[in-house]
Amino acid sequence: MTTPVLEAEGLTKRYGGRTALGDCTLSVPPGHVVGLVGPNGAGKSTLLNLACGQLTPTSGTIRVLGERPGSGPQQLAQVGFVAQDTPVYAALSVEDHLRFGANMNPAWDQAAAERRIEQLGLDLKQKAGRLSGGQRAQLALTLAAAKQPELLLLDEPVAALDPLARRSFLQGLMEFAGEREGRSIILSSHVIADLERVCDYLILLSKSRVQLAGPSDDLIAEHYRIVGPPREASALPPGLEVIQEDHTGRQSTFVVRTTHPLPSGDWRAEHLDLEDLVLVYMARDPRKPGRQRQPAVSTNASSAGTSAADSQDRESI
Repeated sequence: MTTPVLEAEGLTKRYGGRTALGDCTLSVPPGHVVGLVGPNGAGKSTLLNLACGQLTPTSGTIRVLGERPGSGPQQLAQVGFVAQDTPVYAALSVEDHLRFGANMNPAWDQAAAERRIEQLGLDLKQKAGRLSGGQRAQLALTLAAAKQPELLLLDEPVAALDPLARRSFLQGLMEFAGEREGRSIILSSHVIADLERVCDYLILLSKSRVQLAGPSDDLIAEHYRIVGPPREASALPPGLEVIQEDHTGRQSTFVVRTTHPLPSGDWRAEHLDLEDLVLVYMARDPRKPGRQRQPAVSTNASSAGTSAADSQDRESI
């Protein structure tokens, strides 16, 4: 059985009376580039800091590569982390950073680090404090990648970069992912176009809770936008989870989720793209899950006192 790179059960982190992450349950298989998305304050940084061992849970459990985060040198060596502000030491040169990385990490790949620095055109003698934002981000990624981790965690690494620097950073990220089979990356970002370019797995947090998780292609295939004449959600075919609905005097629009082909009807149907999917779930209240249209249930009137017609439009909330 394959060990998940990240597994959480009821994971919760509170600061006083504020819940930063609540009842998070996840199981992320290895070998994926995972996009971690959600609005500010949704719990993305909290989840990543729990995963790298910098925070401890208030309740629930989290395991990374089968172990408790930060449980020992071997576990720490398998996880690379680039924090939101792409931390480097301003007074140290690029060369000093490589030397520091080599001393701190037993699996350090000096040749790979030097090769990447050369590709980036960075001066080994240059102080990190004099590098541009993009160059500092690239240096931080180089240090994390040369550590040769099984899992690389990145918290908004491209937030402050211009489009060219962002593209270069993402290219470097994909090179790292492709160097060895089974490597995993979890990338937190607000830029959906970047996630579409590099990620094949999605985790969406909203209001401190997991709203959506799974392979991106599967999630897109399961969601439809259907537009047709005005109707209530209860009039839709059974087996559709209504995620969002909007009504005007002329038409009704639903976003629905189903693992089966959408049945024909008097509507226009289309799949959502990744950006639309993310925005729908970000706008959704996690305390009000979608309504599931259930198949009709036939009951015995003599024992239940109801007919099949009475249960035709039941909704599970």
